[in-house]
Amino acid sequence: MSEALPVVAILGGTGELGTGLARRWVQAGYQVIIGSRTADKAEMAADSLRATMDERGIDSVNVSAMENLEAATAADICAMTVPFAHHSSTLEHVRSALVGKILIDVTVPLVPPKVARVQLPAEGSAGQIAQQLLGDEVMVVSAFQNVAAHHLQEGHGLSCDVIVCGNKKVARTEVISLVEAAGMRGFHGGSIANSAATEALTSVLIFINKQYGCHAGISITGVDDEA
Repeated sequence: MSEALPVVAILGGTGELGTGLARRWVQAGYQVIIGSRTADKAEMAADSLRATMDERGIDSVNVSAMENLEAATAADICAMTVPFAHHSSTLEHVRSALVGKILIDVTVPLVPPKVARVQLPAEGSAGQIAQQLLGDEVMVVSAFQNVAAHHLQEGHGLSCDVIVCGNKKVARTEVISLVEAAGMRGFHGGSIANSAATEALTSVLIFINKQYGCHAGISITGVDDEA
């Protein structure tokens, strides 16, 4: 990649999580494309984001809207924030556009109605499913599962850390840069197989949120910030 910031597409990015990430990356100077199954739905989300940013006095909002495949084609890096029920079908739809790129898989294999119970798939995790389906030509990195969308929508900084899992260290490092651009600390978490732990932790956090009426995240202790 060049020294210019990469163009980031958020596939299935019209929900609170997708638009929350978009908001923070746009504020950090990234060009962001919001993707959806229909261009009209993506445009509605982009319009809403522009209006919110305008209310906060942010003049330069570099966000556009496209259908998912078009968005994946136009981007340098893609993130995917779709429900688990649409995970494999979305990957199949955009796989040709992901070759040679990083895919940040934010998917959690939640199985309603018992979303506060860990129910990992037979393959191990959503991240592993994505890597197996897309093959080695795509660098799948699992991240952001333990960040509350509620906090991403807020204008201030976050006291939440992000564990980043993927088979290629260079890809994890690139994603950690995006984590930091979004106002959080990112940590190398090992191979994509380890995404099973971060995905499972989401159900635990959902239980904690219900129990204590909060929007909990995680914090990694004992690591110097300069490390």
